[in-house]
Amino acid sequence: MKSQIFYKFLLIAIIMVSTSLKGRSGGLPPKIKEEIVSYTADGVTLKGFVAYDENVTGKRPAILIVPEWWGLNDYPKMRARKLAELGYIAMAADVFGNGKIAANPTEAQELTAPFYKDPVILKKRLDAAQKKIREYKQTDPENIAIIGYCFGGFAALNYAKLGADLKGVVSFHGGMGGAPLDKTLLKAKVLVCHGANDKFVAQKDVEDFKHKLDSLGVENTLKIYPNATHAFTNPEATATGKKFNMPIEYNADADRDSWNDMKIFLAGIFMK
Repeated sequence: MKSQIFYKFLLIAIIMVSTSLKGRSGGLPPKIKEEIVSYTADGVTLKGFVAYDENVTGKRPAILIVPEWWGLNDYPKMRARKLAELGYIAMAADVFGNGKIAANPTEAQELTAPFYKDPVILKKRLDAAQKKIREYKQTDPENIAIIGYCFGGFAALNYAKLGADLKGVVSFHGGMGGAPLDKTLLKAKVLVCHGANDKFVAQKDVEDFKHKLDSLGVENTLKIYPNATHAFTNPEATATGKKFNMPIEYNADADRDSWNDMKIFLAGIFMK
């Protein structure tokens, strides 16, 4: 019964956000336009990936995507396409510069270390990405959100904590550290999607973060998925975990449920 109620609510939410997108062409399948875009921050050239449905006319909400610590590989591009199919314009952001992709965990640690040390650098890179997506005529500048995966979840949360102009932020298996919480800066509503078996981000840290948000009166939701490890949304996680001896694996149920939770969250923030 609970699952039936959940999916009924999910269907209603998806219909709500779909009908809110102006000019949706009824009956036509998505026609996804993909573009590689260049932009700069602090003198560094960044190369993002933009996707949107050409069969949706007019302005629509925009979603920024921050990749895992591997960089802008095929996974965040896949997520951008899926968001475009939902009617959004999506941009997978390049944080490292020049489209760099880490070949192994050592390289990934080296690439992400400056941003963990100083989240303000992250904000500058993501400000540049938001400026770029705002240049598109398809973007509704009043309705922008950000999502991120693993390192990208940490990045997305810190971008919001540092005062970015966003309606919402979604972290998938991301870290809770970085910049302190400040109610005067944090404008976005928050959704945290966390795996119960995550060995990199402790559940206590996630719950403590939620308590801090609650104490500040920040609208937030925490979803914890059973039997899900770190990186549970990435279909390549199991193979990657075995290759590099990391405690990560794909969880199809948690991937589906967290994506559905995100869709409901986005529908809610963009209808207000």
